[in-house]
Amino acid sequence: MNVKFFVKSALASALALLSVNAFANDGQNVTANASISQPAGEALFFQCAAIIGNNERLACFDSLAQGEVPTTSEKQPLDLSATVGSTLRGKPRAVMADTHGGDNLQVLSGQSPEALSIDALSSFTGSSAKLEQYTPLSLAYDLDKNSDTGLWRARPHNPMYALPLFLNGNPNRSPSTPTQDTQEFSTREMRGVEAKFQISMKAKLAEDVFGTNADLWGGYTQQSHWQVYNEDESRPFRVHDYMPEVFITQPVRANLPFGGKLRMLGAGMMHHSNGESDPLSRSWNRAYVMGGMEWGDLTVMPRLWTRFARGDGSKPDDNPDILDYYGYGDVQFSYRLDQGKNIAGTLRYNPGSNKGAVQLDYVHPLGKGVSGYVQLFHGYGQSLIDYNHESTAIGVGVILNDWMGL
Repeated sequence: MNVKFFVKSALASALALLSVNAFANDGQNVTANASISQPAGEALFFQCAAIIGNNERLACFDSLAQGEVPTTSEKQPLDLSATVGSTLRGKPRAVMADTHGGDNLQVLSGQSPEALSIDALSSFTGSSAKLEQYTPLSLAYDLDKNSDTGLWRARPHNPMYALPLFLNGNPNRSPSTPTQDTQEFSTREMRGVEAKFQISMKAKLAEDVFGTNADLWGGYTQQSHWQVYNEDESRPFRVHDYMPEVFITQPVRANLPFGGKLRMLGAGMMHHSNGESDPLSRSWNRAYVMGGMEWGDLTVMPRLWTRFARGDGSKPDDNPDILDYYGYGDVQFSYRLDQGKNIAGTLRYNPGSNKGAVQLDYVHPLGKGVSGYVQLFHGYGQSLIDYNHESTAIGVGVILNDWMGL
C-alpha cells in the first residue's frame, strides 16, 4: 500500500471532519451557511495540497480547517464586454462583473451540505481540481484579494532563481552597437561557462485607484551573469541588467475561445539599463500594455510595447536598433503539470527583421521551498549587452517556489 497516499487520505479525512466540527461549534460559516461534507472536504484538501506556493497552500488549509469554502468574493472584476458595450452606446461607465456567476466557487455558498459533494465541486473546479483564486495569474497580481500583505510590502514578481551552471554556446566577446565602438574580450577574459541569477520583487503602491479594484505597482528586477569559474580574471561579473518599472493592473472578466478567460488588463513603464560606461553602456525605456489569460492550467500573458525617451541629444543612443532584435512585445506562458511541476517560457519576435528569442523553463519540486530549474535560451537579447548578438545557452539550478513568477 502506498504509505504517502494513506497518510494524505487520513489527513484529508481528519481535516474534513475538523471543518464540520468548526461549523457546528461556531454555528455559522464565513463563506457559506452550510457545513462541508467529508467527501467535499477531502476534495478540497487535495486541491489545497496541489498549490505550490507555501503561503498560499497554508492559507487554503486554514480556510478549510475553519469550515470555509475558499471564494473570490472580495474583488469584483470589470465586466469587459458590458463596459465596452455601454461605451459604444454613448454611455461610458465601468460595469462590474457578477462574481456570483456559475463559474465561481462562490455559488457553492447557496448549496446544502448534501450538495457539497466531490461531483458538485468538480463541476465548478474542472478536471484540474485547482481553486480559481489560487491560480498563478491571480496570485501574482492579487486579482481575487488573495493576500492581506497590504501596501509597500515586498511580493513576488518575476522568477527568483540561481543557476550555478550556465553554459553559453556563443559568448559575445565583441559587443558593439551602431553608435558604440566595439569592445574586444579574449577567451581568457570571457569564458562560456558562468553562473546566472535573478532577483525580482514588487510592491503594491495603491489600491482601487479608479474605483474599479485596479492596483498600482512598483517592481524591480535584476539579472546578473557572473564569471565565477574564471579564476584567472578574479571571477568578475560579466553584466548586470537593471529593470525598475511601474504598472497598473485591472481585474477583468471576459470569455475567450476554447473555454479561456481574460482575467487582467494592465499597462506600465520600464527602464532597462546595464549601468555601464561607454562603450558598453546600453539602456532603453518602454511603455507597455499587457493582458492575462487562462485556459485551465495554461496561463498566457502577452505584452505590446513601444520605446520612448531615446535621449536628449547630448549623448548618442546606446542601442538605436534594439527593437529590431527585441521586437514590439513578448508572450509569456506557464503550464502547470502534475505534482507541482511546471513548464514556462517567453517568446519574442520581430517579423520585420525576422529576429527574436525563445526561452523555455522547466521546474521540478525539490521540497523545502525550492525547486529544480532548467532554463534554455536561444536568440537575441540574453542580456542587454547581448541585445544584437545571437546565442544559445542552457542553465541548471534552483528557483524559489513562492517566487516563481509566470
